[in-house]
Amino acid sequence: MKTVNHWIGGKAVEGATGRFGPVYNPATGAQDTQVALASVDEVDAAVATAKDAFRSWGTTSLAKRTAILFKLRELVVAHRDELAELITAQHGKVHSDALGEVARGLEIVELACSIAEKLKGELSTQVSSGVDVSSIRQPLGVVAGITPFNFPAMVPMWMFPVAIACGNTFVLKPSEKDPSAALRLAELAAEAGLPDGVLNVVHGDKVAVDRLLEHPDVAAVSFVGSTPIAQYIQSKAVEHGKRVQALGGAKNHMLVLPDADLDFAADNAINAAYGSAGERCMAVSVVVAVGDTGDELVKKIADRAVKLRIGPGNDPASEMGPLITKEHRDKVASYVRGAAAQGAEVVVDGTGYTVDGHEDGFFIGVSLLDKVPTTADAYRDEIFGPVLCVVRAETYDEAIELINSSRWGNGTAIFTRDGGAARRFQLEVEAGMVGVNVPIPVPVGYHSFGGWKDSLFGDHHIYGNDGVHFYTRGKVVTTRWPDPSDGGINLGFPSNH
Repeated sequence: MKTVNHWIGGKAVEGATGRFGPVYNPATGAQDTQVALASVDEVDAAVATAKDAFRSWGTTSLAKRTAILFKLRELVVAHRDELAELITAQHGKVHSDALGEVARGLEIVELACSIAEKLKGELSTQVSSGVDVSSIRQPLGVVAGITPFNFPAMVPMWMFPVAIACGNTFVLKPSEKDPSAALRLAELAAEAGLPDGVLNVVHGDKVAVDRLLEHPDVAAVSFVGSTPIAQYIQSKAVEHGKRVQALGGAKNHMLVLPDADLDFAADNAINAAYGSAGERCMAVSVVVAVGDTGDELVKKIADRAVKLRIGPGNDPASEMGPLITKEHRDKVASYVRGAAAQGAEVVVDGTGYTVDGHEDGFFIGVSLLDKVPTTADAYRDEIFGPVLCVVRAETYDEAIELINSSRWGNGTAIFTRDGGAARRFQLEVEAGMVGVNVPIPVPVGYHSFGGWKDSLFGDHHIYGNDGVHFYTRGKVVTTRWPDPSDGGINLGFPSNH
């Protein structure tokens, strides 16, 4: 059986604990890999290596850092199919979706390549007689990232390229469910010329996470995952004096107004709800149908849903792959099975779905629930699977009130031909990312990603300018070079003139 080991100090390091986690192929249900689970001592070794590497990396020129990142970009592009295959094998998403994940991660590598522009400081001259003031940004030191299973390559690339471009060193703790893509990225970074110890990967469970949160030499922690864990990460990290950005879960609403093109809306609802088997924090999980659009829109979505081709991610014919684990598949199915008892109409039931030749795989079909009460579990909880809820609203005002009453505020979208309604929506809706006729409004790399309310814990969004600010701290320098003609003693309080 293949073993995925740690990456510390620029080389693979075998796990020393004797503890391993199973890594499954979700399409077959078979365990073909195990991943080493780090001890406290192993996490400490990674942090110590990163701390030692920071002594030189933190003062390395921007030109050299940028050259390495450009080379990393070239290598990721050259190996994107390989990375996609690793993602498909351990996460299950179809190959085209895995390629898209790599492409979106590359956007942030490209952002990091422009770090010299992002780190330009400010200068004010002659603020007082002979006095200049400048503002600069400097790296924090050792920073850590804890990343989720659903984007095993993209989310690590949302973090470490910006962090190391800013001069920090990085300890990455990827999901133990699909760890190989993160390890391969570390290998490619080393091949690009990244010095040993600048990027380290430790695999593990709560033991590793807690140690990173507690370690006195870790200055900041980035996290993407569920809301309960994001809350825990923030609380624990802040308790130990760390800077933290923790992105949590979501229940993203897609508002469809009566004037919308319903075929276009149905296509986008399908794409956004069932892509990557719904295992996206930006997936549309609720469609809010306004006025008399509901019946026709539900029919159009249902007609499309039953035609989706579900199968192994490495089959080019597959449009949707399996879920990450058997336990998660069963949990998703339980929401569908319980929906009718809680007042919803089950239009399409994807539970019990199997794929010929892959009966042991973690497959589930797509489900569509209509007229879902806001009190139902399927509406209230983040399901993180291919389940789309439809709720009805008589008016725009009723719909916006429903969306804004959600505990989450990650992403949302409106489908309409009315520019005035769209403008009003983008100003009134309480969410961090808004799409206008765009169902998954994930920002491009030079803008920042992050939600509101229970979708974000911490002060900074991820990547973009927020990412640069998160991984640096500001310093203001006030300078005076006395003129040779100056002199004398003056005990008065300095004044700005």
